[in-house]
Amino acid sequence: MSVNEKIRMVREMNQWSQEEMAEKMNMSTNGYAKIERGETKLNLHKLEQIAHIFNIDVLELMNTDGKGVLFLMNEQANNTNYYGNNENLTAEIDKLKLIISHKDEIVAQKNAEILALKEIIELLKQK
Repeated sequence: MSVNEKIRMVREMNQWSQEEMAEKMNMSTNGYAKIERGETKLNLHKLEQIAHIFNIDVLELMNTDGKGVLFLMNEQANNTNYYGNNENLTAEIDKLKLIISHKDEIVAQKNAEILALKEIIELLKQK
């Protein structure tokens, strides 16, 4: 996903019009629209300004290798979105779902390990 596509997507996610975004950036609507269409090369200052408005890290906007994940939190809607095309992401999500489904077993196992370690510490203190 290109930088201009990410900017448009985040703006739309926040349910802001191009006019609202242009106003936040103190620029014309036409000038802002050119940014979203990819007709304007963005300098670092503009990218930082956009990232600040969106409350995300500027590096998230600049990552265009197709392997990264764009992580966005929409404070107004209290939700989180993940955008990316990394196959490893799907595998990681499946792995985490499996861990969550077995969390009680994992917690019980960790508690047993902690108890065993406490017993070992007590034995070492006695010597």
